Amino acid sequence: MRPQALPALGLALPLLLLPLPPPAPCTAPPAPRFDATWESLDARPLPAWFDQAKFGIFIHWGVFSVPSFGSEWFWWYWQEKKIPTYVEFMKNNYPPNFKYEDFGPLFTAKLFNASHWTDIFQASGAKYIVLTSKHHEGFTLWGSKYSWNWNAVDEGPKRDLVKELEVAIRNRTDLRFGLYHSLFEWFHPLFLEDKSRSFQQQQFPVSKTLPELYELVNKYQPEILWSDGDGHAPDNYWNSTGFLAWLYNKSPVRDTVVTNDRWGYGTICKHGGYYTCSDRYNPGHLLPHKWENCMTIDKFSWGYRRDAGINDYLTIEELVKQLVETVSCGGNLLMNIGPTHDGTISVIFEERLRQMGTWLKVNGEAIYETHPWRSQSDDVTPNVWYTSKRKQKLVYAIFLEWPTSGRLFLSQPIATLGVTKIKLLGHGQPLNWTSLKPNGLLVELPHLTLHQMPCKWGWALELTNVI
Repeated sequence: MRPQALPALGLALPLLLLPLPPPAPCTAPPAPRFDATWESLDARPLPAWFDQAKFGIFIHWGVFSVPSFGSEWFWWYWQEKKIPTYVEFMKNNYPPNFKYEDFGPLFTAKLFNASHWTDIFQASGAKYIVLTSKHHEGFTLWGSKYSWNWNAVDEGPKRDLVKELEVAIRNRTDLRFGLYHSLFEWFHPLFLEDKSRSFQQQQFPVSKTLPELYELVNKYQPEILWSDGDGHAPDNYWNSTGFLAWLYNKSPVRDTVVTNDRWGYGTICKHGGYYTCSDRYNPGHLLPHKWENCMTIDKFSWGYRRDAGINDYLTIEELVKQLVETVSCGGNLLMNIGPTHDGTISVIFEERLRQMGTWLKVNGEAIYETHPWRSQSDDVTPNVWYTSKRKQKLVYAIFLEWPTSGRLFLSQPIATLGVTKIKLLGHGQPLNWTSLKPNGLLVELPHLTLHQMPCKWGWALELTNVI
């Protein structure tokens, strides 16, 4: 049943008064394009920009960045699960009566410079960003009217961090601005009361979650709305279909906004705009539905960790492999960083982002605006992945290991003498190749010194007119 409070949240369209001709007195309002049902909402075409973008940056930032120990789930692991390492950490570093809420004033963001962050994101080659506007701890990075005294304007930074980053992104880059939002909050009393009644009442979504979502969309107009954290409550408890119908029909971002699949228990990998299926989802094969691999540079945490060691971070070679595998199989890569409590991006995250940008400057042609080819990877030569641009009759073979022989065997493409042309991106000169029977070809790679290489960590061949 639709909650009674929702019409007050701006669901009705304003009437347009035209001088001539006078409106017909009994004219019905135009029917919405999408109904509040999954059947209707799932039929909405995904805005084309998202599939073309391929690569985005996830930013996990919040009060959990203050203890910066173990995980962004610090509060839950400490207070609810009472995991010994978390309990000992608090015992050894904070006073006996210290509460999680006491971390709030310590989340200062005093060194946060949105322009500097934005310059790093631009240099990474990413085409969109997603900021955690609110994680499961309930602390909002904007001055939400519905999160009194537990938000970044009233507590800690005393700044609207969402607005500062939104303005910098839109003024300084061509990146799309996106926001993550957690539906539930671990310890909110209204959520816990609803949960105790098996979600048969909706106090929390009506008074907290839904008003926040309308507020976020109307105020910041995100082009990605990354929902998460259903708290094991079904989508009808959250009134997800009602909200998404408004988002797609009447919101200020109705034509460009993209959503994921985390809108209630049971919706993941089943309903929504694109699928995430699970954290760090990378199936390794082509899926019939658009999907995203959200993953972390830190192997063990989404938030910043002071206790992380150098081997806890993925190398640039591993990150490039993630990107190539994901895009070849039709997905987007959403690569996560965790800023510090004072608003800095640690040098290892910055280095990885800039390295990815360096690689994409050479090989972006084989990533952006591509489509999966008939084969996603080579079935003979390992670590070779394919993408394509159908209209241009181009296939890209991205290989992550340079063969010591100087020859690369590709088993999948079928070439035609006098028609097929092959070049190495960043090198530009046509390469010699030999067609093999029954299919496949052997490419003579250029003889280059280390300094002559167009890039490191992986290379791409552009193949024209192959089948």
